[in-house]
Amino acid sequence: MAWSSRPGSPARKGGRNGFEAELRRLGITQKNGKPNHPQTQGKVERFQQTLKNWLARQPAAATVAELQAQLDAFTSLYNTRRPHRSLANRATPATAYQARPKAAPGDRSGDAHDRVRTDQVDTNGTVTLRHAGKLYHLGVGRTHARTRVLLLIQDLNIRIINAATGELLRELVLNTERSYQPTGQPRGGRRRTH
Repeated sequence: MAWSSRPGSPARKGGRNGFEAELRRLGITQKNGKPNHPQTQGKVERFQQTLKNWLARQPAAATVAELQAQLDAFTSLYNTRRPHRSLANRATPATAYQARPKAAPGDRSGDAHDRVRTDQVDTNGTVTLRHAGKLYHLGVGRTHARTRVLLLIQDLNIRIINAATGELLRELVLNTERSYQPTGQPRGGRRRTH
């Protein structure tokens, strides 16, 4: 699927891409076919073959409007009049569809996206994180440059932990309006207390 970047692919390290985030926002569950496994896509492939064969038997459409009319006629024939061998009693798809209970979008507001990621703080004192397809830079502090860290991520809540000691280096809520998430400390280091 063109919109997918599954975990482990070079394109990303486990987060949701922008398309997946939008599906989640709309309450849609994404289901991907298995790559390089044509049996998974067999029904779609068979439908496309049936459509191509039907169109080949029709007079060639001279305009987009004529082609759309042919596609509309095929859709009506395929769904409401043409019996299907794979359906019980050679029913039409419309009959089978109407007999099934209809699903409704579920409430996914409480559905969290949890992940753990390992990284290393760069020389500028930041780590990067991809959320909903967008890259964010999280300030940890230059004193932690080159430190191996664990990022514990639950939706927008992030904890950055020293991987060797378990020390909590930073805890924040990701501000999606800013690509850089500063540490909150004034320039020049830590605040002095007198």
